[in-house]
Amino acid sequence: MIKLLMIFAGGGLGSLCRYSIGAALLKNIDGHFPWATFAANAIGCLCIGLLAGYFERRQAGLVYMLLVTGFCGGFTTFSTFSNESVQLMRQGFYSLALGYMALSMCTGLMCTASGFWAAKNI
Repeated sequence: MIKLLMIFAGGGLGSLCRYSIGAALLKNIDGHFPWATFAANAIGCLCIGLLAGYFERRQAGLVYMLLVTGFCGGFTTFSTFSNESVQLMRQGFYSLALGYMALSMCTGLMCTASGFWAAKNI
């Protein structure tokens, strides 16, 4: 039961942080490209790489549940990414949708790998 509470608390905090990024970026950026989701996914992938890499060498237990499963799970927005990609295509922005998907995937993979590298080497 405590594991579920840790995931719940972390997920709530991650969701609030993700919302805050979206609110801040939406005030400052105009256009069709979903920058808030892109930023949340990049930051979330870097965080999950750092945390998973760090906890790979340590006994984490509940802290892992709080930070990786909960916080990063609530913070990252892959389902939103998928929905926005489909919506861009439905609106006829095919090139923008494909660019967004490619940029998001490449950036997420690079940030996650960089987080693992940093956790093991710094």
